[in-house]
Order: sequence, then C-alpha cells, then structure tokens
Amino acid sequence: MIGLISTYGQGGRVMLPRGVYAPQGDSLLLRDALDREEVGTGTAVLDVGTGSGFLALAAARRGARVTAVDRTRRAVLTTRLNAAVAGLRVEAVRGDLLAPTVGRRFHLILSNPPYVPAPDPALPLRGAARAWDAGHDGRLLIDRLCDTAAGSLHPGGALLLVHSALCGVPATLDRLKRGGLSAEVTDRRTVPFGPVLASRREWLLDHGLILPGDDKEELVIIRAERSR
Repeated sequence: MIGLISTYGQGGRVMLPRGVYAPQGDSLLLRDALDREEVGTGTAVLDVGTGSGFLALAAARRGARVTAVDRTRRAVLTTRLNAAVAGLRVEAVRGDLLAPTVGRRFHLILSNPPYVPAPDPALPLRGAARAWDAGHDGRLLIDRLCDTAAGSLHPGGALLLVHSALCGVPATLDRLKRGGLSAEVTDRRTVPFGPVLASRREWLLDHGLILPGDDKEELVIIRAERSR
C-alpha cells in the first residue's frame, strides 16, 4: 500500500509504502543541518539509512551526486521510485551501512540510523522495527558508523548524524574522535515521545534511560569532520 505524504517544504513529497520509515522530526532536523552545508554540483553525498529517500532527494535537488543506502529492499525501491517521480538522479543500493560503498569517498555523509533503545539486544531481522530498534542502548549501528565513517570521507569531508540523547551523546563524540574525526553537537531539539518510546516507558525507567515523569526526548545533530 502506498500513500502520499507531505515533507514540509524543501524535499517536496515522497511516496511512502507501508513499512518504510516516514520523514519526521529527526529527518527534518537533519535536513536543516544539510541546508547549512556547501552542497552543489560535484559534491558526493552518501545517505546511510535512507528510508524513503527524503534526505537523498534534498541533496540531489542541490545538484549533488547522491548515493543512498538502506538494509531493506523496500526502502531502496521506494527511494528509486521517489527519485524517478521527482526527476532526480539518486543511486540507491541495498546493504549494511557503509559496506556497499567500500573503496569510495564522499564529501558529505548523512545518517539517520535506527537508534531507539529496545528490549531485544539484537537488531530486528524483519518488520517495521528495523527502521528504529538498535539494541539495549540504541547504539548497535551508531557505534559501527562512528568507527568507520572517516575512511569513507574525503579530507575536509563531514558526517552529519542524528540520534536521540537517550543513546548517549558523549559516547558518540568520543567514538567519532577515536575514529579519526573532530566532532561537535550542532543542533538540539526536544520532542515528545513517539508511540514507540511511550510504549516502552516502564522498560526505559527500569534500565535507567529516563526518569519518572519524562515524556520528551532530546534529538541531537552531531557534525564530525575529517581533517584536511
């Protein structure tokens, strides 16, 4: 089943089949960060965990050469469809994080990976939860991306990463620095718990990830740059 949803201004509209992550607060925050980057003709951009292709399309509209990666076949096909409908060129491939682009370098990497802390310690193998669940601390994919991103960036290139503060912002900054990148938080936004976090309130309390009465989470953009 496919529906048409609005993506609030630049980025137009995307076709969204059931089971593909819908652009929402974290996507919009990352798009705002993308808008501040110098992107144009000749800029090589990689969108990791592309979902509907929302961010990939935003970069392609500015003339970038865009590659989009997702681990689900449905998301890859959706991105290809949305690019075709928009008349934009986006290379969309299926694979695990940076694996499909080994040996290539980019000026900018964007990522809105799964980052929601989950009762299951492993990544889900099927279902919609593949778009958000990422182990007990929400870091199963974040840590791997932090460890390997530097090797996929041109000198002076940057990674823009969005995730919840529930995952541990200092841990991400430290991991990126140990991975060879200088990193800082550039954006913060507080949003109400969505349905997934709200349904896990007791589990999050039991694991010390939230305090009694918490009903909001902070989203952060972390910008990490490779030295020139």
